[in-house]
This record gives sequence, C-alpha cells and structure tokens, in this order.
Amino acid sequence: MYFPKFEITNKILINIGTIEACKEVIENAPLIPAYEKKFKDEVAARTVYHATQLEGNELTLAETQKLVEGGKIVGAERDIQEVINYRNVLRYLEEVARQAQQDQTFVFKESHLTKIHSQVVEKIVSKNEAGHYRQKEVVLKDSLSGLVVFHPPPALEVPYYLDEFLNWLNKVKNEEIHPVLVAGISLYLLYSIHPFVEGNGRTARGFTSLILFVKGYDVRRLFSLEEYFDAHPEDYYQALKNTDQTHSQIFQRDLTSWLEFFTLALASELSRLKETIKDLSVDGKLKQLLGGKQVQLSERQVRLMDYIAETGQIKMTEAKEIIPMVSEDTLLRDLHDLIKKGILKKKGTTKKATYVLRIKKEGSL
Repeated sequence: MYFPKFEITNKILINIGTIEACKEVIENAPLIPAYEKKFKDEVAARTVYHATQLEGNELTLAETQKLVEGGKIVGAERDIQEVINYRNVLRYLEEVARQAQQDQTFVFKESHLTKIHSQVVEKIVSKNEAGHYRQKEVVLKDSLSGLVVFHPPPALEVPYYLDEFLNWLNKVKNEEIHPVLVAGISLYLLYSIHPFVEGNGRTARGFTSLILFVKGYDVRRLFSLEEYFDAHPEDYYQALKNTDQTHSQIFQRDLTSWLEFFTLALASELSRLKETIKDLSVDGKLKQLLGGKQVQLSERQVRLMDYIAETGQIKMTEAKEIIPMVSEDTLLRDLHDLIKKGILKKKGTTKKATYVLRIKKEGSL
C-alpha cells in the first residue's frame, strides 16, 4: 500500500503548532459575533473568487459575491459559470461533511471526487468528460516558452493511482499522520495524478477542503486556503514543481517541502482569523465565568469589546468616540446587555459611570 515519503521538519512542527493553537482559540472563544453567518458567507465568496482567479477568471470580488448570493451580473459566460459551479461545490462539501458527522462508518469515495469535478466543470466541458477520468494524455506548457512544464501519468494509470490514494486515505489514522498533513498530501497527489481533462486544480482543492472538514479542521469554515494560494501563486506552483522533481514516480516523491508550504498556508490563514476574534476572548477566565457558554455579540458590541479588551473598561464618552453614528441611548442598551450577559459590571450611577470587565485583565476574578 502507498505510504507517503516526507520528514517532519522544524518548519512543519512550528506550523502545525500554530494551527492547533489558533484552532483552539477560534473554536473555544467565549464571545463570538452574532454576524458569524454573514462572515461565513463572505469567506465563501472569497474562496470562490480566489479559486477561480487561480484559473484565470476575470470577475471581480464584488461580482463573484453577487453570484454566490444568487444574484445576476453581466460578464463573460464562462467566467460566470465557473463561479456558479464552485459555489455549488462549496455547498456540496458542507452537505457531505454533515453526513460524515452522522455516519461513523464514513469513507472517502471515488464518487465524492467525481461529483466535485462534475460540478466544477458543469456546462464548461462535454458531459462525457464531466465527472469522468481523462481518456487521453495531457501536458501543461509554459505560456511564454511553450516548453512542457508538467507531464501527468498516462490516462491508463489514473484509475490505479486513485485506487491506491483512496485506499491509503481511508486507512491512515490520525495518530499516524496529522490530519492537516493528510490533507496536504492529498492535494499534492490529486494535482500530480491530474485525473481529468480540465478543472483538476479546483477539484483537488475542493476535495482537500472536504478532508479538512471531515477530519475536524473546518474551524467554523471561516478561513480560505484558496485566498492564501491566490495571494502567493508563485510560491504555490513552485512548491508543487519542486516536489515533482524529487522523483519521476509520483508515489516515490519527497513531499517535505510541499508540506512545509501547505502547513504554512493554513497556519497563516488561521492566524489571521484568530486575530479577528481573539480580542473577544479577553481571557480564559471569562469562559469560566460564563459557564462554558459562547455568547453572541452584535457588531457594535464587538467594536466596544475590542476596546474593553485592551483597556479593561470603557466610559460613555469613549463609547461615543468609537461608535459616533448612534445615539447615547443605543450605546447604553448595548452596554447594559453586556451586563445582563455577565460580561461587564457598572461602576458609578451617573453619566460618568465606568463599565468594566467582570474579570481583571490579568485573569483573576
């Protein structure tokens, strides 16, 4: 049976440590935005945008977001179809992930991969190619020099490679290889096998996201690996190319440098997400104070808590500077709601009252 070749380097260890630390903060933050669904929808739009941008799509982020939300735009027909298709892929991934949570016997199937591909290329390639392995040889050429830069295995070998890959994927245990590394290995293998005539990149990245979701690394689906790859395309393709050159046979290649890049990508995205919500956590004692519950905050309350997390308190004069476009009565209601939720307490009874955290900043109650 196939078993990947790689070394656990210091870079990989550091990146995995960062991923785990960020995951812990994000999933256990005592305070979360009430607009998390809106945030998640925005992340989905960015994921679709960057996934298709990597393949040359010319729609803007605003146009992509409108399509993801079900709206209509004027643009190139193929670009529009690519965005709609990848939006449907994300919905399919969520559906399969939900099924996996309810099915202890869940396994990754060939049909998951071919379904993702059929959605990626719907109305773009012929029906006998959508969701079906390629029946011909393909090569990728440098657009400037015309030289062949990537030569996938012959079409006849594709089913063999995928059978070996899926067999390994379904047998590997989390205690043997970290789930993030499993996802990274899978992305590289699918890229290298290149099972389809077109749409391999989006299909491989979509299947990789499914692996992360099923193995417990969806992290509320508030991050986008696609965004990191699109922001660092040269690093992305160079890491793939460097790994290709370690051996002529796919299953004999050294994946170490690729896994360093992949884990860095996920660590960077989760670090950015952690920064977005870490101030809402304030302190580990707060979750204890709230009885282990997560409390939802409005957008205004998030902004107020950003300030309070830094200073430990807030006065009405400061609240009005932070949010100048609403009345004092509205701000008072926001602050009093935080008191009711057990997050703040009020000192003083006049307009000069100070609202302080129910825990001290250093963590004592």
